[in-house]
Amino acid sequence: MSLTAGSGPLGERPAGRFDRPMPERVLFIERVWPRIRGVASGETVVDSPGAFLVHETGRLPVYHFPAGEVRTDLLAETGEREPSGRGELAWRSLTIGDRVVPRAAWSYPSPAADFLEGLIAFRWDALDEWFAEAEQLFGHPKDPYSRIDVLRTTRHVRVLLGGEVLADSRRAIALEETGHRTRYYLPREDVRMELLTPSGTTSHCPFKGDATYLSVAGAEDAFWVYADPSEEDALPVAGLLAPWPGRVEVRVDGEPA
Repeated sequence: MSLTAGSGPLGERPAGRFDRPMPERVLFIERVWPRIRGVASGETVVDSPGAFLVHETGRLPVYHFPAGEVRTDLLAETGEREPSGRGELAWRSLTIGDRVVPRAAWSYPSPAADFLEGLIAFRWDALDEWFAEAEQLFGHPKDPYSRIDVLRTTRHVRVLLGGEVLADSRRAIALEETGHRTRYYLPREDVRMELLTPSGTTSHCPFKGDATYLSVAGAEDAFWVYADPSEEDALPVAGLLAPWPGRVEVRVDGEPA
C-alpha cells in the first residue's frame, strides 16, 4: 500500500516491471500540503504547514519537518547514533514535565541526500495524537499513492477449511487496494455465521478504519470485518466479512484467490 513498500512500483516486490533495471534503494521526498500536527501529553510538539513525506524502499512514508516547526526546546540529543539508508540518525529524547520519551525523534547529521538536511522526524508512537488539519490520523501517515476501489462482482467466491464450506457467494464485493491482492468481502447471509466466534483481535488501517476478527475451529482470525469504515471509499464493505487467504482456503470461480 505504498510507492516504496510491498508490491508498490519502488517496493521490494513490485507488482509490475520497469523497462530497465532499477536501483536497489531509492529515496523520494515530496511536500505535504495539509497542516500536520503532533501532540504529546496535551502539548503540541510539532505544528507544520510545511511538512514533507520521505519515501524509502522497503518502508512506509515518514513525515519530516523543518526544525523551525518543531518544539526543539522539548527535545534533547541522546548521543545515540545509528546508520540508515537515509544517512546517520542522531536520536533525540522528548521531555514534557515528568514524562521522558527516549528515542522519540531523529535528525540527520550526515544525510544521504541533501533534501534531508535540517529536517526532524518522529517515531509515530512517540506522540499521542497526530492530525492532518483537524482530522486525526492513526497508525502512520496516509500514503498519497495508495487508493481503494470497491467493485461489485458476480464471481463465485467460496471459502473452505479442511474441505468444509464456510462461505459461498455470488454477491461479493471486491476491494482493490494499492499494493495488495484483491480481497473479497461477503454478505453475512452467505457465510456460515454459526461456525464463527469473535476472537477479540483488532487492527487499524489508516484507509479503512478499525477491524475486528472472527475465528473458526482450526483457524484463528479467519475473517475480518470493518463495522464502520472511516473512509467513504470503503463504506460499501461495512459489515461484510473478508476471509483471510492462507488461514482459510479462498477460491474464486474455482481457482485459488
